[in-house]
Amino acid sequence: MAVRVGVLGATGAVGQRLIQLLDPHPEFEIAALTASDASAGKTYRQAAKWRVDSPIPTDVAEMTVTATDPDEVPSDIDMLFSSLPSSVGADVEPAFCDAGYVVSSNSSNGRMDDDIPLVIPEVNADHLDLLEVQRDERGWDGAMVKNPNCSTITFVPTLAALTDFGLEKVHVSTLQAVSGAGYDGVTSMEIIDNAIPYIGGEEDKLETESRKLLGEFDGAELSHNGMDVAASCNRIPTIDGHLENVWVETEEELTTDAAAEAMREYPSLDLRSSPDPLIHVFEEPDRPQPRMDRTLGDGMAIAAGGLQASPFGLQYNCLAHNTIRGAAGASVLNGELLLEKGYL
Repeated sequence: MAVRVGVLGATGAVGQRLIQLLDPHPEFEIAALTASDASAGKTYRQAAKWRVDSPIPTDVAEMTVTATDPDEVPSDIDMLFSSLPSSVGADVEPAFCDAGYVVSSNSSNGRMDDDIPLVIPEVNADHLDLLEVQRDERGWDGAMVKNPNCSTITFVPTLAALTDFGLEKVHVSTLQAVSGAGYDGVTSMEIIDNAIPYIGGEEDKLETESRKLLGEFDGAELSHNGMDVAASCNRIPTIDGHLENVWVETEEELTTDAAAEAMREYPSLDLRSSPDPLIHVFEEPDRPQPRMDRTLGDGMAIAAGGLQASPFGLQYNCLAHNTIRGAAGASVLNGELLLEKGYL
């Protein structure tokens, strides 16, 4: 039988993408949708201004949206996928965990908490066992796992492929799509014929989340990776797909051929949403490109290219679909990992 799941914040951009991914999923059955009090009581078709690039699922369209409150969600729901704004999630998500629900969350609140696993399954699936520490410390019957920021997810798998060379310093400059700001996040007058060299709070997320993701978990506590990370984040007028320029300095010599081989051979997982290969490495110097390469692996693959030596170590570009691999798809993949590891 499929696992009964709900979506918190179902009417937003990431919530809609979650529904698009979950509706045909053989392991999950959408059984609850929540949104703001203004949407509660309406059908999903009435509450959501559907903007995803596929038709709204017929069965989901007629479901009744409830308030985002543990008392409003059926107790037989096995897992909740959260796309709530962090300001809402900070209070609401712990309440759901305290009520016994397992939450796979895309929201940024709590990502850096010591007892909340921040997980990219192909990179640090073992960090999921931090949930045992979390339940002991918080007294929850439920649990909470987070996926990282959409820009962090784009470059960390490529770094994970290079860890055997000893990561010392990483510089990353992002060229981020407008969908990363949400439907109303950037106006056309701001972004058309323009680039915005600042995204509030984004640089800190890349610099801190990457070190947590590549850290070591000893069964009791997590130690962060000691590499230095510096980020510069920019918004550009593409719809989907975050493109990033990366420079990596390592302890051991790292040639472009060795880096390309390490990325190509970096393993995926035997989970439905984990693509094979995980990292697609282009030989062409002008790839990857957002419009051409963001849907590799059904939007779940990481693309890399432009590998070359530089005075600042290995230089390359990488790309991921920010609302699929970087958001909704990442939460679904974490849900698959939770199911495989027996947390549901």
